[in-house]
Formats: sequence, C-alpha cells, structure tokens
Amino acid sequence: MTVSKWYQKREGQAEHLVYLNKEGKELEKLLTHEKTMIIRGAAGKKLPLGGRAKVGDVAYFVETGGNLLITHRGVITQVIESEKMTKEESAAFIQQFEKELNLSKKQHDRWAGKKYLAVFEIDLIEELEPFAYNRGKNMDDWVITDSIEEIKA
Repeated sequence: MTVSKWYQKREGQAEHLVYLNKEGKELEKLLTHEKTMIIRGAAGKKLPLGGRAKVGDVAYFVETGGNLLITHRGVITQVIESEKMTKEESAAFIQQFEKELNLSKKQHDRWAGKKYLAVFEIDLIEELEPFAYNRGKNMDDWVITDSIEEIKA
C-alpha cells in the first residue's frame, strides 16, 4: 500500500466509525464514485447523530455482514440535515440526493419516512491496512469518538 499525503486531522475534530451496507454495495459505490453521500435517519425527536458530524471530520468505514475490519477512511466534506419532516417530505429529501446516495430499493425503503434525515458527503477516500476494533455492546451503525485509537482492538 502506498502512503499518501492525506488529510491532516485538526484539533477539535471527531473521528467516526461508520457501518456501510455490504448488501447495498455502499463501500464499492463510494470507491467507484457511483455514490458520494451516506444517509442516516431518525424516527424519534432529534437529528441522527445529534448534529455532531461536521465538515472536516474523518470517517472510518466497516462493512456490515463482513469480517468487521476497518478498511478505508474518508473525510466528511458536506453535511445536510433536515428539519422535522412528514413521510412525504422525507421521501422528497431522499429524492433530492438520489444520484449522490445511489440507494438500493431496500435502503430507500429503510430511510424514506423517517422524521429526520442527514446526508454526509464523503471525499478523499483511501484504503487502510485493515484493523479490528472493540465493538463491545454498541449496536449503533455510526460511532463518534475523539480518536479511532480509542476503539482499536
């Protein structure tokens, strides 16, 4: 693997462990630029991630249903968060970013109708030497930490 002159983390930035849907080929689509955004939603009373994912934060990727190794990372270059929406507004929000999200039908059905949605544009994706992490009892599909080193196995 070649060492790149990659993005340098700045003080105050978070690092994120983001689960990508293997069945929906999310990582593959990000790598081939068929997809440039990731979506998260919430049916409850607040935004997914509580607005804590910011432009410039680093996202580390692991695929669901795989060997649960972190294999790539990228930088969040844009964050768009919705206000509280109706089911129809939620579907329209997803439609607005259809090309960038490139969702499978199953993924679309999962997110459409959520009260709150957020999309995250990802760039500067690079492959890493795969490494394991301590999942513990955390079942979230997006984990926020000050440093990925805190959860490395």
